[in-house]
Amino acid sequence: MSITAAIACAAVYWCIYMLDQYLLSWQCLNRPLVVGPLIGFVLGDLNTGLVMGASLEAVFMGISAIGGSIPSDCLSGTIISVTYAILVGGDGAMEAGLALSLSIGTVMSSITNMFTPVWAALAPYWEKLAAECKPRKFLIQNILVDAVTALPGVIIIFLGVAFGIEGLQAGLDACPAWVMTGLSAAGSMMTAVGFGILLSMIWSADICIFFFVGFIFAKSLGLSSLGIAVIGTAIALTLFFLEKNIISAKNSMAAVGPASVPGPANSEEDFF
Repeated sequence: MSITAAIACAAVYWCIYMLDQYLLSWQCLNRPLVVGPLIGFVLGDLNTGLVMGASLEAVFMGISAIGGSIPSDCLSGTIISVTYAILVGGDGAMEAGLALSLSIGTVMSSITNMFTPVWAALAPYWEKLAAECKPRKFLIQNILVDAVTALPGVIIIFLGVAFGIEGLQAGLDACPAWVMTGLSAAGSMMTAVGFGILLSMIWSADICIFFFVGFIFAKSLGLSSLGIAVIGTAIALTLFFLEKNIISAKNSMAAVGPASVPGPANSEEDFF
């Protein structure tokens, strides 16, 4: 079962890596919200894939590559953690998978980026092909190199699922009960950590009131996340259209000009 699952997971990794990052120009196919259900469908447990995908999306939501930073690889982290939750099953498997997802993604990101200088060394040759106006040859070579670029990740995913899941489970089984309790607690907090990272990127004095209003809705009024999202969407759309109408009115007044606006003949007439 592990070998079959490893082949399926490696194939999913390779296809998404090629489609999302190169052939389709980053269509967000590598997000956990897409990868989780896909792995669940391939491994025959769509429900776990949906739940884990949604949870991991909240974890990785605020993690992105900015400047020279190397973020955790959400694709590999999602594949291995969802596969672990499905193959191991039982209580605490999902929480343990969530707790391990960021660590797995960070290790995978570091390993795959070790090969970046190798592929970057081919840039002068590709620039030469572009200067010689040989787009077909340039495209074919890029696709081939991109397919080879994905191979380190494919191999690691295969080995990790085929031989690492059972070893990881054996190691966790040997841990004391308090370690598993800690992992479950950490997994439950990962969603909050993900939202915290996202909030730190968009936080400003202009929108902080919405955070506190949402907290009151959730804790005091007991509204669900869906209900709060609907209310927030309604408020956001209202503010958007109000601002749009104000800008439109200002532009119209600027186009007409003050000289074209009729005014009173004198101050007495204006007074009465």
